[in-house]
Amino acid sequence: MNVDGKPLPLGFTFKFNEVSGYWVMGIFDRAGVPLLAAIPLLTGDDPACNVLKQYAYLGVGAAFVINVSGTLVRDYPGQNNLGTDFILIWGDTPIG
Repeated sequence: MNVDGKPLPLGFTFKFNEVSGYWVMGIFDRAGVPLLAAIPLLTGDDPACNVLKQYAYLGVGAAFVINVSGTLVRDYPGQNNLGTDFILIWGDTPIG
């Protein structure tokens, strides 16, 4: 993947937290060293919609959970609809 105009190899884990009822994501560098763990994959309004905003100093980009169905009552992915009704979009690290 390219972030901020350069290749950035990252590894990911995704796990559904059954107690809380939402997905969490982990990010690892190319050596398998954890950079971030248990980031909740929740939707929101700007600036909360960028789940990586508070981690901009790491230079790993921006990530947004988008409700592409537009018809669901709950506005964050459940156990069975991440990747279908909700998608994760990656982008460059925001400036400022």
